[in-house]
Amino acid sequence: MKLPFSLFLAFKYLKPKRSFISAVTVISMLGVTIGVAVLIVVLSVMTGFDEVWRDKILGFNAHISLVQQGGIVRNPAYVLEKMAQIEGVKGVAPSLEGLVLIQVDERVHTPILRGVDPEYEDSVSQVPSHIIAGEFSVEDDQIVVGRDLANRLDIWVGDKLTVYSPQSFIAEDEIRLPEELTVSGIFHVGMYEYDVGFAFTSLETARSLYDVEQGVHSIQVMLDDPMMAAPVAAQIHGILGRGYFPRTWMEMHSQIFAALHVEKNMMFFLLAFVALVAAFSITNTLITLTVQKTREIGLLKSLGFGNGGITGVFFWMGLIQGVVGNALGVGLAMLVLKYRNELLVFMSREFNLELLPPELYQLSKLPAHTTGTDVAIVCTLVLFFCTIAGFVPAMRAAKMEPVDALRYE
Repeated sequence: MKLPFSLFLAFKYLKPKRSFISAVTVISMLGVTIGVAVLIVVLSVMTGFDEVWRDKILGFNAHISLVQQGGIVRNPAYVLEKMAQIEGVKGVAPSLEGLVLIQVDERVHTPILRGVDPEYEDSVSQVPSHIIAGEFSVEDDQIVVGRDLANRLDIWVGDKLTVYSPQSFIAEDEIRLPEELTVSGIFHVGMYEYDVGFAFTSLETARSLYDVEQGVHSIQVMLDDPMMAAPVAAQIHGILGRGYFPRTWMEMHSQIFAALHVEKNMMFFLLAFVALVAAFSITNTLITLTVQKTREIGLLKSLGFGNGGITGVFFWMGLIQGVVGNALGVGLAMLVLKYRNELLVFMSREFNLELLPPELYQLSKLPAHTTGTDVAIVCTLVLFFCTIAGFVPAMRAAKMEPVDALRYE
């Protein structure tokens, strides 16, 4: 199979030679490679953040949180029975939670203490399966804390701590004594906000701390498919009627995921300019080539090689550089993503910078997930830029008159 003559010429002009134009061509292609790699790496990391945060949030919290008007679900047994009958519901559990003050010697912290029923908690949370020390036991004045909370308070399994309820500080007509609890287990879910900001105890202990004699604050509902939270919430509202308010995980964490989505789009559009600059570099290279090849272009046109063929040469050159740049860029991106955490550690050590502070990003490793859609969008966009980059030099070459071109010195 013979190559089109314009494609043959494109390969001939791009063939490496010891000349200024060849060096500029390599630099232009390197710019495309870096542009593609940066775009793919950034999009992969942003997608990774989105997926990791969603997995950790859904692993720690239920898909639907059901509350009742007045702040107390007064008949949790009735609600639990009704929830278990709904198709798609994987598990349900009662919950009491609020802000408390924990003191160990002179060290204090204010986490959210969640009162749970261990019989149900396994069905709505992954915390019981993420115990790294001790066990998930909340009976007999026991408490389970996160790893970072334990580090902050300098406690371990078997240690005792003092828990003050909010009523201890606002009640004027009575003195509410704090609870002394024993650490039975330490969990680690890998999200700093949860590992430092939450602790678990029994419903009975939580009732005493929050002064709730009957009922619970909410019913936590776990589904087979978290993406079905909205229709199931509507079904729950229809079954229980007015006075009950189911909130989905999308509603409770909408700001986080909306911010991630906006940030990913903004990063894509900003970094797309890297590829655009590389495309302009290709344009500059091809314009320089038209000047160097003026006599050759004039000769081709005098031999009957039409304007379409001349134009095709430069479009092919832009397309070839785009294809090669895409291939090298994808390869470079995969390499960077594979060793991203090692690179992060290296840069942190060499430049003495904390590039992924857990207090801010709530992660111990840099997440990344490369999707075929993101790669296809990046490669298509860059290929379009590179092909269009040949437009200006192609028009310049096509307008050349053979006589003037052959007289060019």
